[in-house]
Amino acid sequence: MIRTCIVMDNGEVVYNVPLSQIKKPEVSWYWVDFADPSEKDISILRKFFRFHPLAIEDCLDEFSQRPKLDFYNNYFFLLLHAIHQETLDLQEVNLFVNSNFIVSFHKEPVREINNLWKSIKKEANSLNPFIVMHGIIDRLVDDYFPLVYKIEDHLNKIEENTEQDTQNDIMDELFDVRHDMSKLRRTLVPMRDLLYRIINSGRLNSLKEQQLYFHDVYDHLIKLVEMLESYREFSSDIRDNYISINSDKMNSIMMTLTVITTIFMPLTFIVGLYGMNFTYMPELESRYGYFIVLGVMLLIAIIMFGFFFKVGWLRFGIKRRSRRRRPLRLK
Repeated sequence: MIRTCIVMDNGEVVYNVPLSQIKKPEVSWYWVDFADPSEKDISILRKFFRFHPLAIEDCLDEFSQRPKLDFYNNYFFLLLHAIHQETLDLQEVNLFVNSNFIVSFHKEPVREINNLWKSIKKEANSLNPFIVMHGIIDRLVDDYFPLVYKIEDHLNKIEENTEQDTQNDIMDELFDVRHDMSKLRRTLVPMRDLLYRIINSGRLNSLKEQQLYFHDVYDHLIKLVEMLESYREFSSDIRDNYISINSDKMNSIMMTLTVITTIFMPLTFIVGLYGMNFTYMPELESRYGYFIVLGVMLLIAIIMFGFFFKVGWLRFGIKRRSRRRRPLRLK
């Protein structure tokens, strides 16, 4: 689908005019939007606008590319990323821009472009192709903020664990969040680099009047990247904490099992010793031998238990659970 919008010299805005009329002398500038284009629509990029084949190839490429800026004879080409709020899937938005026109190309509907398209008529006197380009970029970047804030809320929820999820569930959820952050980072960092190039390129003198606005978008992207990096560190801390807690629990369990095994080692030795089937073994015919051996085994167990308790092996878990945070005393 192709839709057109022209702004006349007198400020009048006309929508859905034929392509044959968009280059009339009385037209100040125009915007042509290709949304979910057909093969016939794509041919218009080649035959009517005569855009460079490499730029058209970038528009049609099925694999997601990094945001970039390319310069051609009398226009420049921008490849941007919109992002789906639920799936975090990337959607390419391609822009061909010069002082007389802006041509947008995207394979799926883009909410930010649709909203800006509707507002052209209200603000036509203050708009031009470069301001529209800034508006598209600014709206795409603003759409990243809810996703980053959602990740922050998700990490806080994982850290608090109010639902008492198991550690395996928490770790699975944490790695899912880190995967989402990686997908976001693959978009935010190239978009930040793209804005840096737009601001500092010497070949974009026509954007000098909008430099301040592009600086604002660049600042937003820097903030987003920094937030995302801090959340990655935060998620690493949560992961390390849970791994440490799990390791601590395993050490406590292994210590308990070791104590039990150690106590039973001499008892097993005594039982094994008197379990040998020899005829001439001492104490076998003793009347109270059985009870004496049981008493000796019980005494050994009590002595070893008392020794392990004294050295703190059996108080490890109790101390950890009963430890309370002491308030700071200010002198």
